[in-house]
Amino acid sequence: MDTIVLLSCTGLGLGALYFLVASGLSLIFGLMDVLNFAHGALLSIGAYATWWAGVEAGFPFWLAVPFGTLVGTAAAVLLELFLIRPLYSRPRDQILATVGVGLAVPALLMGIWGADARPFPQPALLSGTWYLLGATVPVNRFVLVAAAGLLLLALRLFLARTRYGLIVRAGVEDRAMVTALGIDVRKAFTLVFAIGGAAAALGGALGGLYFGSLNPGQGTGLLIFAFVVVVMGGMGSVTGAAVASVCVGLVQQFANYYTAAGLGDLSVVVLLAVLLLVRPRGLTGRLA
Repeated sequence: MDTIVLLSCTGLGLGALYFLVASGLSLIFGLMDVLNFAHGALLSIGAYATWWAGVEAGFPFWLAVPFGTLVGTAAAVLLELFLIRPLYSRPRDQILATVGVGLAVPALLMGIWGADARPFPQPALLSGTWYLLGATVPVNRFVLVAAAGLLLLALRLFLARTRYGLIVRAGVEDRAMVTALGIDVRKAFTLVFAIGGAAAALGGALGGLYFGSLNPGQGTGLLIFAFVVVVMGGMGSVTGAAVASVCVGLVQQFANYYTAAGLGDLSVVVLLAVLLLVRPRGLTGRLA
């Protein structure tokens, strides 16, 4: 029983991390029709900014995380303004440009801080464990789940209850009509990109808690599973991404434990293939 509880909590923590990354990816694609392959780079920027603030600058962890998230958000805004915005009408060039950024940022981080993994600073409060139904579960798993839950609630409220959320949804349906009404859709799209970048950077900042270290290629590795989550949940559905994240995290953890090491990743691919055969549009019924 304690093993099942531990695997479940660990899987939920991993799923929460996937959601932090995938939510921004799903939001940007669903609302802006931009397939951002540089999303993993934003995660790496947030992770290294948090590490730098906590280790090099001596910030407490509670300040290092917002600092890393802000740096990742700023990077996302710059990416949208100077690279994505001129290419809105050229989707193929968007893909090439974001792939290039996704490759360049890890190389830059590697050139500055090296390729070796670096220990991630963890406060004493988050480095302990909690006892749950006989299992000893690291506290950081619950922190990730709480962060993912708050992010899901905030995104749903933003899209449904705020003026900019409504503008973005309308702009996606008919950008010309919204512009004709005197509304600057570009500002709303920049805001969406900033929110997506903030979610990725927060994932990088808190991902160090889960793994205990960080390396330049960490964002790229998580981006692969983020794409799986987005496709499984239904392209553009934040709620679908949340459900898919839980499924992927749990399947990966249980498969890795009860089968040979490394088969968890294969199990996720098989789960994706089966789902697309049964529901080609993903869990939420949106076109995958």
